[in-house]
Order: sequence, then structure tokens, then C-alpha cells
Amino acid sequence: MAPSFTVRIQWFLLRALGFLIGLVGRAALVLTGPKFASKTPRPVTEPLLLLSGMQLAKLIRQRKVKCIDVVQAYINRIRDVNPMINGIVKYRFEEAMKEAHAVDQKLAEKQEDEASLEKKWPFLGVPFTVKEAFQLQGMPNSSGLMNRRDAISKTDATVVALLKEAGAIPLGITNCSELCMWYESSNKIYGRSNNPYDLQHTVGGSSGGEGCTLAAACSVIGVGSDIGGSIRMPAFFNGIFGHKPSPGVVPNKGQFPLAVGVQALFQCTGPMCRYAEDLTPMLKVMAGPGIKRLKLDAKVHLKDLKFYWMEHDGGSFLISKVDQDLILAQKKERLKFVDLLGDHGKHVTPLWELIKWCLGLSVHTIPSIGLALLEEKLKYNNEKCQKFKAVEESLRKELVEMLGDDGVFLYPSHPTVAPKHHVPLTRPFNFAYTGVFSALGFPVTQCPLGLNAKGLPLGIQVVAAPFNDHLTLAVAQYLEKTFGGWVCPGKF
Repeated sequence: MAPSFTVRIQWFLLRALGFLIGLVGRAALVLTGPKFASKTPRPVTEPLLLLSGMQLAKLIRQRKVKCIDVVQAYINRIRDVNPMINGIVKYRFEEAMKEAHAVDQKLAEKQEDEASLEKKWPFLGVPFTVKEAFQLQGMPNSSGLMNRRDAISKTDATVVALLKEAGAIPLGITNCSELCMWYESSNKIYGRSNNPYDLQHTVGGSSGGEGCTLAAACSVIGVGSDIGGSIRMPAFFNGIFGHKPSPGVVPNKGQFPLAVGVQALFQCTGPMCRYAEDLTPMLKVMAGPGIKRLKLDAKVHLKDLKFYWMEHDGGSFLISKVDQDLILAQKKERLKFVDLLGDHGKHVTPLWELIKWCLGLSVHTIPSIGLALLEEKLKYNNEKCQKFKAVEESLRKELVEMLGDDGVFLYPSHPTVAPKHHVPLTRPFNFAYTGVFSALGFPVTQCPLGLNAKGLPLGIQVVAAPFNDHLTLAVAQYLEKTFGGWVCPGKF
């Protein structure tokens, strides 16, 4: 049998299995989840919630706004909205208020001028949230895995520690998919997160709790991670900004699961936020010493950039067609997964877990079981892996040469706007629109482009060659000015 035909047969079996899992999942889950009188949370009325992280930090440094008032405003918003979206899964309000009070006391002493404060603590008093997969001292760190439901962080992940050192105040941790391996944020510990633009739609994953929390104005800046689109898909579905940095720039230490082997080349920790002006300052803080590999202070003149774009990937029966709304918006401008399920303890048998799930007895989610099944049944041999690697290297070389140090590539963030809950089970490969740039190791910024006629966010990925993050971040600020950036849910 010809090798190409064999590969096509394998992909067909893969798609068929994904489709069957999707049918089972939708039949069992379509009626689940709480019901609410409104499809969206109430619009923001507190002015403090409509300021960027940079603006808040400046006002706090200038003593024009008290930090305790900012933190209290966010706590009030969270209490009002989070029961609907289930974005934040563990609060640390008492600690946050104490830390805010300490900031105000420090400022009352007037021992340092504004310039000194900005240099030492660029995010002084600014609230932020953290994906639950990252360690935040005293907070759970399960990644939605039942076997780890009692795991409490004894220290902070590196990026969390850096943000705290920069003066930011954590409000809590946010939901994710089980083991961060699916593009819906739902698990057996915390349940499902809901999109603030329509509660019947998904928030994406795996940083979906972070995405909906930011979009609903329950936080202003946040920490996410991305291995195949886990920052960019939630940022797109929730109408906010998300940046996947060039690999190796931002430390990944302190999250579970921590990618190893080949996956370590793909995993990136990055900033998520509502306002584009917060992206670069966040990245400077989160990268620590790694920031020296980037040129974030280089002046970017958009008129000198080369712009390339594609409306879709050319089509495939494995992936949804790109929504016309997204095309129009664009024109306007190897650690085994089954081992992780057992948390390196009791062995998990995927087929047995599927049977248990059908009977309501499994502690795992259907996407996790499906991924473990696919991993077990469809193993590629080394020869085939080498062929795929050659294709990847060829594509990477071609794109690097095309983009150079002065080019950006515009590409859809996803083929559809945020789908309804559970629909991703029937389209498991739609993540390819983000996954391809993870495999290639390119920096990417997801930028919101307003809402469609149904009130769901539109967006676009801005891609640059490795270590040219400053180009995508500059374009993000331009697109925010042109398209309006984040739109408050419930406003229209």
C-alpha cells in the first residue's frame, strides 16, 4: 500500500473516532450547566474597571487613586459576574485587600518619587489573575485533574513571582481544561466556564477561565500558557489580547503539567489582557532575564512593514471552513498523556475510562479520554515522524525568509467564532489555525476586531519571525486603535 494512502487512512480513522466521541459527548452534555435569565453579564459601570493596567499603575503611583479602592472594585465585579461565567475558581480576596492596604501605606510615606516607583514596581497595585495550572502560593494547582484536587502550591511559578515583585496583586486562579489539553475549559473539579458574550458559548482552552475573566472585566491582566493555541484561542473567543512569545523567552517553571521533550519546544507562557498597551510591559516583567533576546524597545514604523495575509488554510475535511465574518474582518485590515491522567501513579486505561464515562463513573473528561485513546491507537513510527519534521523545517525556513525582520503575517485565529459548548468535540482539529505557529516557534499576538452581528468576538492572529515579538505587539496597538479593541460584554 502506498505510504500517502496509508496516512490518509490513518487520518480518516482519527477523524471518525473524534466524530464518534463528539456525538457521545454532545448527547450526554447538551443539557448540562446552570441556566441564567440573561445571556450576558451586566455591563461595567465602575470607571476604575475600564482602565488599562498601565493607567491604573500610574494613577496609584501618583496617589490619585487608592489601591484598596481598585482592588475592591474588582472584587465587587467578580462577586457580581463570576457566578455566571465561572472563570475564577478560587478567590484570595482577603490577602489581596491586605496587600492593597500595604501599597497605600507605602505610598502615604512619600519616601520615593513617581519615577522611582515606576522603575521598581511598574505594576504597583494592579490586580491580576492566574491560570490554575500555574503555582500561586496557597492556591490549588490541579490543572483540573481529580487526582490532584488537594494539591496546594507552596510557592509561586516564576512568572507569578516576577509579576508580584513588579507590584501586581493576584486576585485568584482561573479555570482550565483537564491537564490543559483541550480547547474548552471544563473539568470534574471546577466545572465549565462560560463565555461572557453569550453564556451558551465556549470560552476556549486551555486558558479559557483567564480569557472569560478578563473579558468580563473581572481582571485587567492575566497569566496564560500556550502549547497549541491555549492563549490565543481563549483570547479570540473572548475578544481580548493574548501573546504567545518566541519560545524560550518567558520561563515556564512552576506550572503543571510542565512540558518535556518535544512538547517543551512548543510550550510558551505569555500575557493576556484587555488593553494592548499592557502587553509589552507585561512581557518585559514576565520574561525576566530572557527579555534580552527580544527588541521590545525598538521603534516600529508600520509604514515600513511588509504585510502578508491568508484568509484560510486552503480547506480540509478535518477542519471547519472559515466564517465569512472573519474573512470580512480580515479584509478590513513527548510525555505520554495517559501517564499524566494518572499523575504518574495508578495506570489509566483509556478504553476502560471511556466505558466508565458512559456510565457516569469516570473522573476524567471526554476530551482527555479521547486524546489518550488516540495516542494509544495511532502511534507514528520514527520514519514518519522524521518526514513530518522535514515538512515542518521546510515551512519554517520559507516563512522566516519571507517575513525577515520587517514582515508580519495576518492569519485567522480560528475558523469560526466561539462555538457553543461541546461543539469542539465534533471539530477536534480546528486548533490547527493556532497550532501550526506553535510547531514553527513563531511569536503570535491575537487581536480583537470587534463583534459580529450576533455579538460574538472577531479577531486575527499577527505573526512574525522568531524573536520579532515587537512587530506583532506594535501591530496589536494599531489594530486596537483601528477596530476599537475589547468591547464590554452586555454593552450592545
